[in-house]
Amino acid sequence: MIESFLSYLAYEKKYSGKTVIAYRHDLLQLKAFIQKYYELTSFEEVNYSMLRSWLVNLTEEKFQARSINRKIATIKSFFKYLQRQDVITLNPSEKLKSLKVAPRPPIFVEEEKILHLLDENPFQNTFIDLRSQLILEILYGTGIRLAELMGLTWRNIDFSQKQIKVLGKGKKERIIPVNEALLHLIKNYELVKQNHFEGKIPHDFLIIGDKGGPAYPMLIYKTVKNYLETVTTKNRKSPHVLRHSFATHLLNRGADLNAIKDLLGHSSLSATQIYTHNSLERIKAVFKQAHPKA
Repeated sequence: MIESFLSYLAYEKKYSGKTVIAYRHDLLQLKAFIQKYYELTSFEEVNYSMLRSWLVNLTEEKFQARSINRKIATIKSFFKYLQRQDVITLNPSEKLKSLKVAPRPPIFVEEEKILHLLDENPFQNTFIDLRSQLILEILYGTGIRLAELMGLTWRNIDFSQKQIKVLGKGKKERIIPVNEALLHLIKNYELVKQNHFEGKIPHDFLIIGDKGGPAYPMLIYKTVKNYLETVTTKNRKSPHVLRHSFATHLLNRGADLNAIKDLLGHSSLSATQIYTHNSLERIKAVFKQAHPKA
């Protein structure tokens, strides 16, 4: 049953190989538990109490709440699948609830360091350098996600209205304003790119690989990491750090939280509120420095 479920995830749901491996690990872990403590060899006889005892056991073994929640998601999906396949009548995982997890404060790079990176870096007028500069400028200047950057095409850029159209999660489109300097950089990059490849680019993607094909995630990860290493010692140096920096800096400068939500493409305000943690820390610092009784 486990293998048929994993095949369903891989070939029908199109889950990544990494996700399928994680699901397999979780289900084999559950299988080993019910065999050891309940002497069961089939998931058909598993009930809610057994699943609860497994989760309690994981907690006692010091598994983190996030890890346990992922396992809950795995078994909920698995037992729903078994129910659809008429293997079981009642779903024993239906009443399971995720554990409360304290939100992690987003990692961001300080404003002065980002500006130093973008404004003081001696980028050359070559395809590779301009591509690196454009990756950094777009990610920080718009707050878009890695996948959204990879999907950008020339047609997504409206030079007259100074805005770009982004296709986000759930195929939802959103419009993001951009400044004149970024538009100028895009035009220059496009000119140098076309000359570099002699106009022989068989697609319309804005960011492309060294050989002219569409950009791939590791190319953008490496570019961001290499440049962020020159200005910060933060553990994470990913494209998402620039997205976090974009949102944090806007909030610190007084931007409305709802406007930031729309710019980021969040479906609810609760997802955007993680940035208020950093803003409150800044407010505390200002208070401590400025108030005579602080």
